[in-house]
Amino acid sequence: MHNASENDDQIDLIELLLKRQAELNALLEVTRAINSNVPSETLVEMLEMIMKNNLKINKFRLMLENIKEFYCVSNYGGELESFDDIQHITRELIELKIPIPISEHPDPLLNQYDFFIPVYHKNEPLAYALIGDFENGEKLIDNKVDYIQTLINVIIVAFENKKLFKERLHRERLQREVELASQVQNMLIPQKFPKNPTLEVDAVYLPHQNIGGDFFDFIELNENKFLWCVADVSGKGISAALIMANFQASLRALVSLDISLKDLIKRLNQVVFNNTKGERFITLFLGIYNREDRNVNYINAGHNASLLIQNNEVTPLKLGTTMIGVFDELPFVNEGNVKVEENAIVFNYTDGIIEFDGEEEKSLSEENLINFLALHKNQSLHEIHQKLISKIEGLRDHREATDDITILSMRFL
Repeated sequence: MHNASENDDQIDLIELLLKRQAELNALLEVTRAINSNVPSETLVEMLEMIMKNNLKINKFRLMLENIKEFYCVSNYGGELESFDDIQHITRELIELKIPIPISEHPDPLLNQYDFFIPVYHKNEPLAYALIGDFENGEKLIDNKVDYIQTLINVIIVAFENKKLFKERLHRERLQREVELASQVQNMLIPQKFPKNPTLEVDAVYLPHQNIGGDFFDFIELNENKFLWCVADVSGKGISAALIMANFQASLRALVSLDISLKDLIKRLNQVVFNNTKGERFITLFLGIYNREDRNVNYINAGHNASLLIQNNEVTPLKLGTTMIGVFDELPFVNEGNVKVEENAIVFNYTDGIIEFDGEEEKSLSEENLINFLALHKNQSLHEIHQKLISKIEGLRDHREATDDITILSMRFL
């Protein structure tokens, strides 16, 4: 009898060792699969196979967190709970950070399972499993619960690493796109201006991000005329930059047709409206200067009024039309005309100069800007721009701008 008892104990020990060996082998296979970067679906299939065949578990749910809600990513045995029921189970159990038996829980949604097994990382719940319905009434013992928790932990960490890897690839791809868009945009922004006895030109271009929605251009039409444009597209980022790049291409193509300023703005409006279906708009200021008669013809399309500084006065250039891209046809177009005297300045800018996060006390008013320009008008354009940027940065306590800043100024000599 004594020998029979010892034999039984030895058989039980051998069976236990074989079970442990099978569990370790299964865990090793999962680890190898992860190192081989198999798809997440394959890992789930491996997990289900281990649960069914090795551990004899006939009812299983694996819930994974995504944006503060839990979704079932693996299940077998019985009818799957509804999404609302899953969220209810989550609220009831997720605060528990260790495996617990739930077969005697008063909630009928929970007591149909034997164990709740959570997966946490840095106090953040990543997933949990519900385990139930064992063959021959077998009950989970502590080391089997620990094994299941370890197995699920390994797989969930693999899921997280895959997600982080994808996010990193996405960020890197987006960064490359931004860098490329920035390079293209910098190619579109004029880097040099004409140097001649009749004109002084200077510009400041400070995009809020690597790429911006502001734009300016300076185009020599012939030996006596040049056109300039300052514009601001609604929105920010790559989409705004792409719209602005298309706008510049259209502007340069249409300018080559030698059409009137009114026809030019009408055609630009059609281009922007057709490209954006009325969902984006552009404000801009267009001006043409004729060296022979010193006349400036301009159209202000819903933009901050460019400022003419001459004869000890600062005059806003407001005539024009609405912003372009909103209507398929502009409701009206008025063309302004002014004659510029010797040493007159036209100061063009976008709203990043005078607006800052809606904080009025940190924003430069148009009146402040006019007074500043009147005070510094006899300095070089570069000095005026640098002092103005310093003044704005001081006003904003050197906090980062939330909008693009663009200035284009001309002194007519």
